[in-house]
Amino acid sequence: MSSHTRDARYNALQYDLMKERAAGLGHAGRQVQEALLALQNAPAADDAKRLKLIWAASKCVWRYFVQREACGMRDHDPVIAEYGIPQQVLARVGAREPDPA
Repeated sequence: MSSHTRDARYNALQYDLMKERAAGLGHAGRQVQEALLALQNAPAADDAKRLKLIWAASKCVWRYFVQREACGMRDHDPVIAEYGIPQQVLARVGAREPDPA
């Protein structure tokens, strides 16, 4: 196999991997948007439901951050501002949800 053929295959593989990472990032971003919208639309008086939605949103945000880092993007401050991620969600990113009592 010539070095040109090997380079072409490597470049094609890199391109496919980049497409997959971008698709994963887009999917994760949409999940964050949906989770934050559900939280925003939750009744303020229903504390149990809101807490469940906060935890769900924190999991989506955590997955999104991991996907961003896989794409080489380490600074999350711009997307925190862009999505308007609440502090109550950010405080739980990466944490384990407590077992129900």
